[in-house]
Amino acid sequence: MSQSPPPSSPKKDIVTRDIAGRLLFLGTGTSMGVPVVGCGCDVCQSTNPKNKRLRCSVIFGLPGGNLLIDTPPDLRTQLLNNGIGIIHAVAFTHSHADHLFGLDDVRLFQFYLGHAVPIYCEPNVDAKIRKVYDYAFSNGVQTHIGSRPALDMREIGTAPFEALGSEIIPIRLQHGPKFEVLGFRVGNVAYCTDTNKIPDESWEKLQGLDYLVLDALRPDPHPTHFSVEEAVEAAQKIGAKQTYFTHISCRLEHERTNHWLPEGMELAYDGLEIPLT
Repeated sequence: MSQSPPPSSPKKDIVTRDIAGRLLFLGTGTSMGVPVVGCGCDVCQSTNPKNKRLRCSVIFGLPGGNLLIDTPPDLRTQLLNNGIGIIHAVAFTHSHADHLFGLDDVRLFQFYLGHAVPIYCEPNVDAKIRKVYDYAFSNGVQTHIGSRPALDMREIGTAPFEALGSEIIPIRLQHGPKFEVLGFRVGNVAYCTDTNKIPDESWEKLQGLDYLVLDALRPDPHPTHFSVEEAVEAAQKIGAKQTYFTHISCRLEHERTNHWLPEGMELAYDGLEIPLT
């Protein structure tokens, strides 16, 4: 005797936490995350939750919804950890794997939004997305709705643009001698990860900040990231009221580093929230 399929569960409301007016740190770690697989250092073995760092990403809680910055490989876990049930748009700083390879996790949100997810990025990032996620741009017939991401690609450069009811100001940054990335400013908050040089034309965009978020990888210099001392020097030149450092390796223990840092500067940590001003 054949059996009927089980009845479908009724569609439920989206469960999400409201972070409007705040910047939420989903991840503050370097490309390998912290703890690093197989690493026996005291930070990787630490029980302090502020020493647990998923790959870098933040969400700006804007009037029109959640603007996600970058899609790291840890994205699904980060959203679940922080009670975030919907992303309304994504903006990319650059196309490196630790900032891009969670993009398929936004495939869910086309159903919640009722339309393709807006993706704001530079042309070189657009090209990398189309190469890595070629199936998202296929002209073939889908086997079922949602079998590929629905992405609304929107080109940006260094000119301000509107997203989710706010003006977003891109900030040109250098990520080593041969690679350019973007930071983003909303109001008096700026997010500048993956950099070791701020070009002359970008300093003006970083004036008058209440909060600065800046790359600080490790104690010693690196070819493509600020060291802690270099980040402190840049932060002092910018003069924000409060600076948080991100893209942190396991070379920096949270409490010891904060004890050493100047007043008004701290390491960020996963789950930290700051107000958008």
